[in-house]
Amino acid sequence: MSDYKINTKCVQSGYTPGNGEPRQIPIIQSTTFKYETSEAMGALFDLEAEGYFYTRLQNPTNDMVAAKICDMEGGSAAMLTSSGQAANFFALFNICENGSHIVASSSIYGGTFNLISVTLKKMGIDVTFVEPTCTEEELNAAFQENTRAVFGETIANPALTVLDIELFAKVAHEHGVPLIIDNTFPTPVNCRPIEWGADIVTHSTTKYMDGHGAGVGGAIVDSGNFDWMAHADKFPGLCTPDDSYHGITYAEKFGQGGAFITKATAQLMRDFGCIQSPQNAFILNLGLESLHVRMARHVENGQAVAEFLDAQDKVSKVNYSGLPGDRYYELAQKYLPNGGCGVVSFELKGGRDAALKFMGALKMIAIETHVADARSCCLNPATSTHRQMTDEQLEAAGIPAGLVRLSCGIEDKEDLIADLTQALAAI
Repeated sequence: MSDYKINTKCVQSGYTPGNGEPRQIPIIQSTTFKYETSEAMGALFDLEAEGYFYTRLQNPTNDMVAAKICDMEGGSAAMLTSSGQAANFFALFNICENGSHIVASSSIYGGTFNLISVTLKKMGIDVTFVEPTCTEEELNAAFQENTRAVFGETIANPALTVLDIELFAKVAHEHGVPLIIDNTFPTPVNCRPIEWGADIVTHSTTKYMDGHGAGVGGAIVDSGNFDWMAHADKFPGLCTPDDSYHGITYAEKFGQGGAFITKATAQLMRDFGCIQSPQNAFILNLGLESLHVRMARHVENGQAVAEFLDAQDKVSKVNYSGLPGDRYYELAQKYLPNGGCGVVSFELKGGRDAALKFMGALKMIAIETHVADARSCCLNPATSTHRQMTDEQLEAAGIPAGLVRLSCGIEDKEDLIADLTQALAAI
């Protein structure tokens, strides 16, 4: 399917039924799989044969959906995980260990910020955060001898900063490490980071890819472009024998395009078991089939709402890269020429109290700990998704305490604006 346009890939990639086979991806709702001989199963455990033996590691339904996402992103291999958080953890921990260091954009989802700054630090993995708008010199200064990865988000949740992927990729590669990009908000419909130099792409498939608030999940896509063996001293987990798996050296056995995902499956999924359920993978695929249609409406509604809010006296600031006056407008024109997403964040005059009054007055738009859904929803990050962060950390991440994150669904934009109008009047 690699020659097809993204719209066709959303519908057709990942699974091609044979004669008399089901047209829709089948749900293989089984924990285990039968084999005729112990030798046949042993070949699976030795990674000498392809197949399935336990759904905690792999499942056919999941792999079909992962193959579709891989094709959409232009990668070489992919896997599904139980959540976007699991995807980011796997992507980083697959190449980092006790004593490693990460360079990360400070403008990322609060849960991921906490994962990197607190949880991974407890595991002996340090981090240096940089401004997403940092200069090349400032980015270079953040690297250490033990740096093993660079991490950022295409469009940050919820600050909506747009990352200069090409710059971050250039500097990462000069230091011999991969760039990992969370591409959840634009999805591959609106941006494909691999085309700009990213090496690993992650997703919270719970968001636009599912699009209906029905199934939690995540995905990891390997570009196949990073040469692990060229930097073997930095990545012993990929480039030296794995004693926990029969002494396999992943980069040698599975090559540049297969080593990363194979190791993440055979080692991390084996030990942590963060598998996406086949039922959720099936639901995810249904969402992917209409993703290209929905993203266009999300962008249309986001643009209309951002323009409306930008003209309101009670609004002090609107963050949306589609606005010509936005700080990230030029970067968005480069990386997101068809628009980014339907998420708009804005700050009300009056701060946190005004934000809470505004949200309490909404009628159609729901207050939810969610985003990127067919139905519009909103929240105040400082009192929900990012409440573990201090006010200083919130400011550094571009998320002031009075910020409202509004996810525009696929309803009629005039109805959305009407609800916003009456809610603003209630302040």
